[in-house]
Amino acid sequence: MHAHLPAASPPVPPSTPCGAARRPTTPRRVRAPLAVLLLALGMLGTGLAAPASAARNGPGPQARVPAGVTAGVAVFDRGTGAFTERINADTRFRAASVMKLLIALDLLWDRGPDTLPDADRVRLTAMLRSSDDSAASHYWSTRGGAAIVNRMVSRLALTGTAPPPSTHPGYWGYTATTAADTVRIYRHVLDAAPAAVRDFVMGNLRQATRCASDGYDQYSGIASAFERPWAVKQGWSGFGSGGCTADTPVTASASTASAASAASTASAASAGELDLVSEALHSTGTVGGDDRAIVAVLTLHPDGTPYGTAYSRLTELTGSLDVPGARRPAGAWVGTWGSGVRVRTGPTTGSSVVTTLPAGVDVLVGCQKRGQTVSVPPYTNDWWAYLPQYGGYMTNIYVATPDNRIPGVPDCP
Repeated sequence: MHAHLPAASPPVPPSTPCGAARRPTTPRRVRAPLAVLLLALGMLGTGLAAPASAARNGPGPQARVPAGVTAGVAVFDRGTGAFTERINADTRFRAASVMKLLIALDLLWDRGPDTLPDADRVRLTAMLRSSDDSAASHYWSTRGGAAIVNRMVSRLALTGTAPPPSTHPGYWGYTATTAADTVRIYRHVLDAAPAAVRDFVMGNLRQATRCASDGYDQYSGIASAFERPWAVKQGWSGFGSGGCTADTPVTASASTASAASAASTASAASAGELDLVSEALHSTGTVGGDDRAIVAVLTLHPDGTPYGTAYSRLTELTGSLDVPGARRPAGAWVGTWGSGVRVRTGPTTGSSVVTTLPAGVDVLVGCQKRGQTVSVPPYTNDWWAYLPQYGGYMTNIYVATPDNRIPGVPDCP
């Protein structure tokens, strides 16, 4: 989520039905991996499992860290008890909404979810599923602020997690953490926490809504790169606007207090070592049956990076990792352009809106078909792309390819 405070009202999506009417002069090339080409030839099944391998301490031949992105990565195989990826796993990042995992565990440390008052269950559900900021701010202000971090660092033996810098004591999103510590948190939830706590936390993360409570699409990274089953807790900080309209986020209906300063009793992260300027976008959670792999991908992007661009870069990086038990969806990744671009249930502008895409995001296209002709002068197109990760169609006008049809993508049945 945004840094730490209760979110402002979600941005209003643009009024145009499909987006801004300006097409890039140099469309992005369609990215069709070898697996997609083999699928088209009928040489592979529709589900692709990532191969197991020894852990890498840096970017290997598979992992692709996009240019300009600073990444901390850890992938842990619960089946073998070994890491398959470690890239800057001990580097500190501001946690953003990944901090909400610690807030939830602190509240549930000495009690079961069934014993909580209804108001707390509502807040926790909203915080875990829809990354509700007001719920996190309520617990930060009522449970000691930085003391939450100190307690959880001691309980879980976290080595790189620390309270926010002394210059920003009330900013829970500025808590420092690492990819390695994030894996430790999930391992506690899955393997050490009481069953009721495990089921409550993971059950909510499996039901993460596409639209967060502040209007951001939170399905970057794990949720876009892999097919279900997965569970996610995402984090973002520093971006300008969201505009997601897919579903109704879960919100905390109870009155909540804003984040307040709290004195730290342990060494806080210094503002000098913790980047508070670059845009942050994180994807964490589990992938595969029985939560086979724990995945933590923390990223920083140059200041001013649009959300859709960071979303695409995080998804590209996550999809390139060795994640045991993962299944990658079939299709071709293509770029988009324009803002306020709608995904609809059918290939017509009258079909119901599924969601609004982050501006300029890359999308996975499974197939394409002819539908209603759409005109955005000087462009006219009657082809629509089916996006399996969204379960809907977008007009090909806003796909960054030179022709009306996307090359190499089959027609829908």
